[in-house]
Amino acid sequence: MSFFSAASSSIANTSTQTAAVKDVEVSDPPPDSISSLSWSPQADFLAAGSWDGNVRIYEIGSAGQSQGKAMYAHEAPVLSVCWSKDGTKVLSGGADKAGRMFDLQSGQATQIAGHDAPIKSVKWIDAQGGILATGSWDKTLKYWDLRTPNPVITVTLPERCYTMDVAFPLLVAGCADKKINIYNLQEPNKLYRTMESSLKMQTRVISCFPAADGFAIGSVEGRVAITYVDEKNNGSQNFSFKCHRRDQPPQSKDHTHVFAVNDISFHQQQGTFSTAGADGTINFWDKDSRTRLKTFDPAPGPIACTAFNRSGTIFSYAVSYDWSKGYSGNTPGMPNKIMLHACKDEEVKKKPKK
Repeated sequence: MSFFSAASSSIANTSTQTAAVKDVEVSDPPPDSISSLSWSPQADFLAAGSWDGNVRIYEIGSAGQSQGKAMYAHEAPVLSVCWSKDGTKVLSGGADKAGRMFDLQSGQATQIAGHDAPIKSVKWIDAQGGILATGSWDKTLKYWDLRTPNPVITVTLPERCYTMDVAFPLLVAGCADKKINIYNLQEPNKLYRTMESSLKMQTRVISCFPAADGFAIGSVEGRVAITYVDEKNNGSQNFSFKCHRRDQPPQSKDHTHVFAVNDISFHQQQGTFSTAGADGTINFWDKDSRTRLKTFDPAPGPIACTAFNRSGTIFSYAVSYDWSKGYSGNTPGMPNKIMLHACKDEEVKKKPKK
């Protein structure tokens, strides 16, 4: 286990505070692109996976102050991180084709999963004592009991897994060619339904509703689709909307500059959600009233990933390169920051339906 320096940052330690509290930068951020953020379900500990091949764990104080507590390594870029339900373990998957577990009590990291290609997504399932789901570019979804070395179930996906999310008993895997597989985790080896994304372009992210009755799809074309699982009863509530687009000057060949939706995070208590884009902007939305609740000021780089803490009072987001423009787009001046935003009620509470 590695420890960071004792330096910390805080909302409260600045003498030039204004009425509008500024978002706070986390101390000792990763030196390379930040791929995934995840909060402990038991305490304000934040895990961050990075392209530098490491997972960092930060302790976040009540005033927003941050301190690095631990770090462990993969052998290649880390693509996804999550926590066990009891908050004692961090799970991660990476381009080294390995799923790893870090035990906060012992400080030890061990490999607990493997695929034939990079693991794009890891999600914890709070069932049967805890199961880890891993989705890979090898076109499989595997379920792991951490007490045994082999997967308890292996499911074949229609294409490479690009994104995955869980809100028990719902698991949704978004794959290449816009394929989406839906599973009822009470029968995890049985496909509940397969569909194609209603959006025209490649799926970038899928995030399940906290109520587990649907999910949001974000695509590379700056568009989000709200999709309910029960098409028969709730299909009329499905809709899509444009976001993360920038109007160009009238003389421009392209009238609108379109950016990828890199992440979607749901507020677990309110059911509202955020979208984060390659344009460096973040929006908060209420899907039920179909309204935008908040727009953040543009950041100096793409927003690669986001996450709300367990109480929904802190919203974390990473300002770093999202690889949307390939290797050549990763310029030397590209920032790598993890920011903390203190959520106000009016930013995350649902609006009355119109």
